[in-house]
Amino acid sequence: QVQLVESGGGLVQAGDSLRLSCAASGRTFSSYTMGWFRQAPGKEREFVAAIAWTGGSTYYVDSVKGRFTISRVKNTVYLQMNSLKREDTAVYYCAAKWRGNYYDEMNYEYWGQGTQVTVSS
Repeated sequence: QVQLVESGGGLVQAGDSLRLSCAASGRTFSSYTMGWFRQAPGKEREFVAAIAWTGGSTYYVDSVKGRFTISRVKNTVYLQMNSLKREDTAVYYCAAKWRGNYYDEMNYEYWGQGTQVTVSS
């Protein structure tokens, strides 16, 4: 059974940092692109970051460039979030895909349950 389990969310103040983790199990994800998405209250889920299976290519939504860093070690993916802002408040989801572009959630086959990140001012 394939599982993606996120952890590391929490309540922080603006300007603080958090690191999210996503542990993947149940199969080998070495050939999968891993992504992070987020969904804020009342909004649609949006792409945040992705990392190719080689780990050499990373992608970010413009709003987090320079503040967030995605990385992976074997079957664990991390999202280091620095200089957090109130608008980063959302449920963050880890996902894995085999094919298709990295920013479209419809291409992702596997999803975690999400972890809440709340940034207060």
